[in-house]
Amino acid sequence: MRGRFQGIRTVIRFNWHFFALSFGLAILLLSVASCLGPFAIWAQIMAGLVLATTTVSLLVTYYVYDLSDLYSLNWIGYPKTPKTIVNVHAGFDETSELIQQKFSTSKLHVFDFYDPKKHTEISIERARKASAPFSGTVPISSNRIPSDDESADLVIVFMSAHEIRDDHERLVFFHELHRIAKADGNVVVVEHLRNWRNFLAYTVGFFHFQSRKTWLETFNEARFCITKELNLTPFVTIFSLSKNGTTS
Repeated sequence: MRGRFQGIRTVIRFNWHFFALSFGLAILLLSVASCLGPFAIWAQIMAGLVLATTTVSLLVTYYVYDLSDLYSLNWIGYPKTPKTIVNVHAGFDETSELIQQKFSTSKLHVFDFYDPKKHTEISIERARKASAPFSGTVPISSNRIPSDDESADLVIVFMSAHEIRDDHERLVFFHELHRIAKADGNVVVVEHLRNWRNFLAYTVGFFHFQSRKTWLETFNEARFCITKELNLTPFVTIFSLSKNGTTS
């Protein structure tokens, strides 16, 4: 059971440097404003913008990670109980326990493709140090998932595929997802997108995400088609993928 403010507390805990920098900059601007004479108003406006954008970011984070239906997993929408589920993440796993609870009779395999040399996000490094991995989690490389061909009914990649910044590495990763998914299986990818909504929410932080166009190209090249695309909130998109056909 997730706590009431668990999502926003987690984000602040692992990204405290961003919030410290933002509030520190605002305080600095307000402190020097009195020394700027007629330009003081501009320093005050800039401080206000910094505080406003940071506050908006926190409010959106609370909405997405604490108030929305994100962690209910109802969006998975799998039509029957899957025999085998593969959950792949990038070093911080908030879903495996929830998946096991929701599909208690399914066999769950959990893989962690985090590589500190490739995936350099400081927040993930902090998260890994602060949280124990789900029991049975297997460290892997993004270019090889140790599952048999067509062995998974359901594959879940929750808020982690964007950590693969290199286009070729990401494509190889999705080819692996295609390989291990059954012909009638589903691959569910949950992501923020690099779009105007996430720009308004996270300003320059939205560059950490990939655009919808990039995802569509990756899915198509990995021989997936989108069977369902859901905007769970204005800030989170869920792609349900099938091996049958190609994206349009």
